[in-house]
Amino acid sequence: MTSTNPAAPAIDGAALLDEVEAFHRRFNVFPTEGAYVAVALWDAHAHLLDCFEATPRLAFLSPEPGSGKSRALEIVETLTPRAETTVNASPNALFRLVDAAEGRPTLLFDEIDTVFGPKAGDNEPVRGFLNSGYRRIGGMLRCVGDGANQTVQRFSSFCAVAMAGLGSLPDTILTRSVIIRMRKRAPNEKIEPYRQRINEKEGHALRDRLSEWADSVRDCVNDAWPALPDGVTDRAADVWEPLLAIADAAGGAWPERARTACVELINAAREGDESSLGVRLLTDLRDTVFRGTDRMPTATIIEDLLRMDDAPWDDLDGKPINSRILSRMLSQYVTAANKPIKSRGIRVGSATPKGYYAEDLTDAWERYCSPPPPPEVRNIRHAATSQVNEGENVAEAPFGSATEPHVSATPPLRVAG
Repeated sequence: MTSTNPAAPAIDGAALLDEVEAFHRRFNVFPTEGAYVAVALWDAHAHLLDCFEATPRLAFLSPEPGSGKSRALEIVETLTPRAETTVNASPNALFRLVDAAEGRPTLLFDEIDTVFGPKAGDNEPVRGFLNSGYRRIGGMLRCVGDGANQTVQRFSSFCAVAMAGLGSLPDTILTRSVIIRMRKRAPNEKIEPYRQRINEKEGHALRDRLSEWADSVRDCVNDAWPALPDGVTDRAADVWEPLLAIADAAGGAWPERARTACVELINAAREGDESSLGVRLLTDLRDTVFRGTDRMPTATIIEDLLRMDDAPWDDLDGKPINSRILSRMLSQYVTAANKPIKSRGIRVGSATPKGYYAEDLTDAWERYCSPPPPPEVRNIRHAATSQVNEGENVAEAPFGSATEPHVSATPPLRVAG
């Protein structure tokens, strides 16, 4: 009589992700519940990379040191396959690492601000590597050989990448990332001290179980097209689709938690990301400066921008916005006729100062800006920005303000020319 061993019980994916999340909570304090969900799913996605067309970058960012970014990256390292940590690396080394026979690594960049910060110098090749490696088809061509005996070889750059650093990142990387904005721990936020000799083994044990679970659901995830929350499209959909597919494969509470985290973190990125000054400028022009006026002199636009509280316009690389900076920033965008937005002469009474027409900006407003706030909010915001000094004559109010709604009234100019 022969006996057969019973099949090993299937791994409970939801329970395993719960353990991964709990492991992070022991050593990391993330800013929101959604951040724990996203990071746990990202750890798992690194084990299923070949199932996806794109791999989201994971970015732990903070304005100040001591916010737990490096520790978060350290925990990710214990949970992901073939993790390689670097502070800086040449593009050629990165290409060869990704194409190595051992398999794709999980690249972890600590102190990423030394690569892309204001004093980092030219790192366009590294940025190109990170951008191209976001999609499976990503790669770059390099010459390989000695002397004149060179051949062109294509190197893949597709691999999972997590980063930690101060400040922000280039727009092209931010839009490909799940962004976790870290902050210093409050006195009541307690974590365990991380002891590598002990805790690394615990993380590796979880990593091996994640790998085993990934193998068991690979076929299911490979064919998955997860439902996305309303409004999650384009690049945001590329970023979140792998994480939602993994949540669906795990089951339990994870599909719902993942979609809640998706919306939460996308909204937080839109609200907190000031890296795109161009979009911020367009939004401020629409909601605070023009406010329905059909044209504005350049001098008045600049004055109104500089009067805005909590705005970056008085300190752009150490100097306030001026007509040249305004022109350069707006010329990146085009009108409905597909021509760069430029200043034009505008008729105001007998004067013809340089300025901008709302009709030239409307197409950019519709394409790049979020929907405008309700009228009552815009009125409050504009009143705070355009309030004249106490005792100032109404005739001296800013051009285009609530007291002078349209240029056809021929209001006096604060600065002519």
